Amino acid sequence: MQRRRLLSASTLVLLLGRQHIAHGAQVVAVRLWPAADYTRITIESDSPLKTTQRFVNDPPRMEVDIEGLDLLPSLSSLVGKLRSDDPNIAGMRVSQHSSRVVRLVIDLKQAIEPQSFALKPTAPYQHRWVLDLHPVTPPDPLAQLIEQRLADLERRVGNAGLPPVNDPLGDLLAQRGQATPRPNTPPAPPPSHPGGASMSERLIVVVLDPGHGGEDPGAIGPGGTHEKQVVLQIAQRLRDRINTTRVNGLPMRAFLTRDGDFFVPLHERVRKAQRVNADLFISIHADAFFSPRPQGASIYALSTRGATSAAARWMANKENSSDQIGGINVKVKDNNVKMALIDMSTSAQIKDSLKVGGAMLGEVGKVGRLHKPRVEQANFAVLRAPDIPSVLVETAFISNPDEEKRLRSTAYQNQLADALLRGVVRYFTQHPPLVKRRSG
Repeated sequence: MQRRRLLSASTLVLLLGRQHIAHGAQVVAVRLWPAADYTRITIESDSPLKTTQRFVNDPPRMEVDIEGLDLLPSLSSLVGKLRSDDPNIAGMRVSQHSSRVVRLVIDLKQAIEPQSFALKPTAPYQHRWVLDLHPVTPPDPLAQLIEQRLADLERRVGNAGLPPVNDPLGDLLAQRGQATPRPNTPPAPPPSHPGGASMSERLIVVVLDPGHGGEDPGAIGPGGTHEKQVVLQIAQRLRDRINTTRVNGLPMRAFLTRDGDFFVPLHERVRKAQRVNADLFISIHADAFFSPRPQGASIYALSTRGATSAAARWMANKENSSDQIGGINVKVKDNNVKMALIDMSTSAQIKDSLKVGGAMLGEVGKVGRLHKPRVEQANFAVLRAPDIPSVLVETAFISNPDEEKRLRSTAYQNQLADALLRGVVRYFTQHPPLVKRRSG
C-alpha cells in the first residue's frame, strides 16, 4: 500500500511539472505598455512578489531581482513583448541570477525616474508588481499641442504650395509667457495670402479623453470588444474633425489625454486639460451593465451635491474605480492629488457643462438611441477641473450585442464623431469663448 502511494505521488509530480509544484509565487502573466508619458512593466502572480532594484549608470539600466522564482517561459516572454519604438526601453534580458532569484535587466534610452509598487488583487487581476519608467523630462502637454499644430500647418502649407503663416498658438503662448520655439526654427513671416491665420486669433482647445487604457480595459462586450479600444478610435475620429473646423471664424484644436494603449490616472487626465488651458473637456466611454438589455447613449456632468439618479451614482462609482484597476502608485497620488480632490468645481463650471452636454445630447440623439433624455449628474473624478466645462459621454452600451457591433463599425463611429462635433460647434456658437484665454 505504501509503495503504491509513493508511485502515485511520483506520477503526479511528472504530470504537473516543475512550474506547478514550485514553491512561492507563480507568474500568471507579464505585460508591457510603452508610451511617451511612461513605460509600464507589469508582472502578475498568484501571490505577492518580493523584489529589489537598483540603477546602474554605465550603461544606463535598471536591474530588478525577483525572489522566490525560477526562470519559467511565462516570465521569459516579457523580452519578446518589447517594441523597437518603445520611447524609454532599449533592451531587456531575463536570467536565473541565483537559486530562486530571477534577474530582469532593462537597458534605458533616456534618463528615467522609476516607480515600483505592488497592487492587491482586484477584478480581473491577481497580485501585480508594477514598474513605471517615467522620463526625467516628461512630455509637456502644451508642447505636444504646439508640435501637433505646427506639423499640421507645415503639412497644409506644403500641400497647397502656400508660404508659412503665423499660428494662433503663438498668441496662446505669448499670453501665458511660455513661448518655447523649436530649435533652428526661424520666426514665421506675417500672413501673405487671404485666409491666413493671425497671431491675434483665438484658438479653441478641446481636450478629448478616451477612457481607460493599458491595464484597464474598461468594459468588455459579449463579443470580446474592449471599451478602451473603441473609445480611442472614436476620439481619434472626433479629433480629426475638430482640427479642421472653425467656429465663428475661430480655429479649433483637439488634444488627446492618451493617443495609444496606456493607462492615464484620473487626476492626470484633469491635469493635462488644465495644462493646455482647455476650453472644453470631453471624456469618452462605452457603457456596460449586468444584463445585455440596456442600450442607448448618455451624457453626464459633474455634481458635488449627490447624483441625479441611482444609475448616475452607480456609473460614477464604476468609472471612478478606473484608478484601482489601471493601477496607480498610491503614495505619489496622495502627494500630488490631495488638493485636486479638495478643489471642487464651481457652480459656473457645472452650469456650462450642462449647456454643452445638452447641445451634444441633442445631436447624438439624431444618430442613435438615447438611454436618458437629459444630461445626468454625479461626482465623476475625471470631471473635476474647476475652470473647464467637462462632460462624460457614454457612447452606447458595449454590453448590448447589437450596440457592441455598432461601436465596432466604422460607419457608426463616424456618425457619432459627426454628432459630437455638431454639439461642440453648437455650444461654442451660442457661447463664444472669451477673447483672452484664462491664465490659470
